[in-house]
Amino acid sequence: MEARSEVSVSRVFQAVDASSWLHEGCWERPFLALLPQHQLASVTLPVQGPGLLSIQNSRICQKPLYKIQYVVLRGKLNNNGKMSPISGYRAKEPEHKCQETNDSVLRAALLIQRWYRATMARIEMRRRYSLNIFQSIEYADEQAQLQLSNFFTFMMDHFSQPGADSKDSRDLEMTESSFSLAEFERRIDVPDSYYGPRLKFPLTAADANALLDAFKNEELLHARYVLQLLHETRRVLKEMPNITYLSTSYSKEITVCGDLHGKLDDLLMIFYKNGLPSEKNPYVFNGDFVDRGNHSMEILIILFAFLLIYPNDLHLNRGNHEDYVMNVRYGFTREVLRKYRVHGKVILYLLEDVFSWLPLATVVDSKVLILHGGISDTTDLDFLNLFERSKVRSLMRPPKSIMDMRLQVKEKAPSSAHHKHSARQGSSDKRKDQSSPGADSSGAAARDAPRSPGLRAEAAEPQEDSSGDPTPKEWQQTLDILWSDPRNQRGCIPNKLRGGGCYFGPDITAKLFERYNLKLLIRSHECKQDGYEIVHGGKVITIFSASNYYEDGSNRGAYIKLNPDLSPRFIQYQVSRNTCRQNLQERINTVEEAAIKALREKIYANKTELMEAFINKDLTGSGKLSVSDWAEAMESVLQLELPWRTLRPQLARSSADGRIEYTSCFYDLKIEKPIEEVQPSLVETVCKYRKDLEMIFNFIDKDQSGLISLEEFHHTWKLFCAHVGVETDDEAIDKLANTIDYNKDGYIDFSEFLGAFHVVHRLDRRVSE
Repeated sequence: MEARSEVSVSRVFQAVDASSWLHEGCWERPFLALLPQHQLASVTLPVQGPGLLSIQNSRICQKPLYKIQYVVLRGKLNNNGKMSPISGYRAKEPEHKCQETNDSVLRAALLIQRWYRATMARIEMRRRYSLNIFQSIEYADEQAQLQLSNFFTFMMDHFSQPGADSKDSRDLEMTESSFSLAEFERRIDVPDSYYGPRLKFPLTAADANALLDAFKNEELLHARYVLQLLHETRRVLKEMPNITYLSTSYSKEITVCGDLHGKLDDLLMIFYKNGLPSEKNPYVFNGDFVDRGNHSMEILIILFAFLLIYPNDLHLNRGNHEDYVMNVRYGFTREVLRKYRVHGKVILYLLEDVFSWLPLATVVDSKVLILHGGISDTTDLDFLNLFERSKVRSLMRPPKSIMDMRLQVKEKAPSSAHHKHSARQGSSDKRKDQSSPGADSSGAAARDAPRSPGLRAEAAEPQEDSSGDPTPKEWQQTLDILWSDPRNQRGCIPNKLRGGGCYFGPDITAKLFERYNLKLLIRSHECKQDGYEIVHGGKVITIFSASNYYEDGSNRGAYIKLNPDLSPRFIQYQVSRNTCRQNLQERINTVEEAAIKALREKIYANKTELMEAFINKDLTGSGKLSVSDWAEAMESVLQLELPWRTLRPQLARSSADGRIEYTSCFYDLKIEKPIEEVQPSLVETVCKYRKDLEMIFNFIDKDQSGLISLEEFHHTWKLFCAHVGVETDDEAIDKLANTIDYNKDGYIDFSEFLGAFHVVHRLDRRVSE
């Protein structure tokens, strides 16, 4: 394709002395149309001697061969892939005109234009389906966590709570509100060898700058100062309302930031471009500060420090990841315990309380509503502003009254619903039936999730019980604003992809705006390619501030500036040490490869179910399916709502007759360390539930040694299989445990256990070797 472009561009420039291309400044338009912008790192067009013009650094044409009379043009491609303004000078009217040459120029221009548009369309298609793959896998992962919330709640209640006489119980005294800052100093010593920031309360701007400098140098804040900071942050948050009301003035704008997800570089970039928080530079951070990234703790420390310094100018909304159960699965809990081995658990207990006191929403000038997820057809801002928000410790733990109702539904269900399923049936049925957090993992009561008509929170609203649980309405209202997503279709339906919250349409937005006289809804919660998205006729804006969220180059980050006119202004950025040296094609290749790799791993983890679906459709036993049947089988098992026909060339091979060889979906994939002694179905089950098992063993491993006993492994594995509906036998579990116990000391190294069930790509393995 490049060679073809070179010929075309050459023809254009050799024939460009026709006056029709140069008179009255018309040169700019053909120049922009003829040179595909994404192919150019930079373009400079200086006159080199009389009547000579050259193109430098062009990836289309590397040699300065093209002559044009009396033209001086300059242009440069910026980081966004757009050409900066080009100044042009009119050429002298040539003495002779050649219509034939003009026709050649036009034909060449149309050829280049057609090629350019087709190339950009293919790139855009690849970029969109790559982002779609990442999002579908992410949402399926969230759905799996929500569906197992009962089991994780049981594990946390029985394995995470400290005993009455344990050291943890004594340390928990430091999480009490009555514990003073001076008592922290008496209880925890800071050694002379510590060279990090030493905080004095009340904090000043100098303390915040010291923290920023320390974190840039990858230093840790000592645990004593972390606990003191969290203690003071909780005190300030308790004084704040559920919904914060702000006002703009003509002397300042309000900056709104979206998800950061532990990406410290993005926060530092925002501060670099927009300035630090202050009385003249207020900020609203819209939740999801933690999880996924490696610097969630540093982000919290920075934000909480500025909150204490400027409590009226820095505002924090709660996100769905400010939830201690979510943190166990998505990395924040592990990060805290890794960075603070001695006081990590105390920090986590205190953070659980701090998260529960974060405000739920912010309203600017009574016109702009800022919250993390979205709304539903029952969202009541007046109600949300009045209830005790700290009762909602985790949305993964529904109120007892909802769990009791589910139990009643389960008891009334037909007995066939209680039969144990195989690994294939359990996971497949579960995905089809469950669509809300807290659903019973056995699958019997999943269809009666909180958003289903029979169990709407408004239908039964019991009084608060002695355990301090939120009422069903309080829990449901909070769930909706932290988990919901907008859609273009009208109405409000359960969010089946995520498993929690709802999809709300433009009519739901208009209804809420009319009720509360609002003008704009700003929310986060979803990764967007450009860092933001505008839907519902400009009434709903999604802002996402974590760039490179899935992979380097996958998306930009952005933040919003709101002026007193409430007109949003978007500032985009992308923090990357690698992709800045790549052109557009290379960046898309990197993102696409990572997305396809993640998808193929998920396909391999569901190999048994997929093969059964393929065989059921392959009535002749040929090992081949039509594209339509293959795509239908893929979606019926994985339920990712992906464009399978478009992805087919990346996932499976086709025969000469155009049919799909469905076993090719699993080529070049295998388990990292093949365990021949263990049943293949059990290995596949472990592979499929690796993240869930990681979460479970983190509960069991109280001392964070990375080791668990064979007895604990056996008991927990049986308990987990019972919840997910997987049939196993004691002999298979014992064989699996003994196989992983490499040194035969009666303990399993958890990291080695997970490594034994990691799906690898044989091509990647050959390259690494």
